[in-house]
Amino acid sequence: MTTAPFECVTRAWADHEHELRRFLIGQLREGFQAEDVLQDVFLKAMRQGQAFCELENPRAWLYRVARTTLVDHVRRQKPVADLSAADSVDFSDAPESGRAPVDELDACILRNLPQLSADDRAILEACDLQGQTVRAYAEAQGLRLSAAKSRLLRARQRLREALIRNCQVNFDEDTGQVCCHQASSPF
Repeated sequence: MTTAPFECVTRAWADHEHELRRFLIGQLREGFQAEDVLQDVFLKAMRQGQAFCELENPRAWLYRVARTTLVDHVRRQKPVADLSAADSVDFSDAPESGRAPVDELDACILRNLPQLSADDRAILEACDLQGQTVRAYAEAQGLRLSAAKSRLLRARQRLREALIRNCQVNFDEDTGQVCCHQASSPF
């Protein structure tokens, strides 16, 4: 017997709405904008219909959709430059790939993951790339939750060090966010 799509979405929504809201407010700093994005995520989940009920990890799906919806929302909010003044703009620093250097960080991460230990790679791929919760990872690996959290923290630190070393990643002193890196650094 299949579950009605509306029931699957509302159940997942009840379980994850508050954490999604906190995530979006943390990203946007504006409650009303977070609510707009949250509403869009809910509508996208409803549009999935029965396919939503068949998801292995509805939480990961909701977060992935929230992130992409957030990016779309932010892009819509950015002011658009007048292209008539393009002759005064210097495009010589634009990356050859058409992507900003910080957007190229994914390639650097993929180059550095194989350099990490198998344990570090496994927890980073499961929790950070595939959206598995630390609790679920701990249970699957027979670890205590605190041990899994420590392992994930250490693995992230080692990845961060590898990115700094191999891709010349730099962080903004005020926010701690990635500000720039060398996109095509060989190692």
